[in-house]
Amino acid sequence: MNANSKDLSAGLLFIAIAALFAFQTRDLDMGTPLRLGPGAFPLLLAGVLALLGLIIVLQAFRNPVTHSMTIPWRGIVLIVLAPIVFGLTVRGLGLVASIALVVLISAYASRRMHLKLATLLTIGLTLFCVLVFSIGLGLPLRLVGSWLRGLG
Repeated sequence: MNANSKDLSAGLLFIAIAALFAFQTRDLDMGTPLRLGPGAFPLLLAGVLALLGLIIVLQAFRNPVTHSMTIPWRGIVLIVLAPIVFGLTVRGLGLVASIALVVLISAYASRRMHLKLATLLTIGLTLFCVLVFSIGLGLPLRLVGSWLRGLG
């Protein structure tokens, strides 16, 4: 039986991630239908993700593709690298520089990205994140970190 390998692998990945999340909710209280506990929402989201994965797997067998697929390694590496860089730099660089760095890294995951668009994305998303997380939500994140204070 032929299957679209791209859809099949994506669907199986969704199901595996859903299973991991569902497994992690085993020690949390589910509550009752009228008063949901802390484990109910993550388990519900895991169920929805597993259902989407199953639908994608079924579509893989319904619409097989005969051509081979190339794996976009550049995009995969840069998208995986971006949150790691954020986690490693947010305290030292501060929110503004860390967000700007992460947006630049993830923007170049696309081969169609150019400097002007990357700059506009960086400015816009950095401003948005500062407004939402620092001003709107009041998260205790420094806008400028200790690594940059000595430069100014």
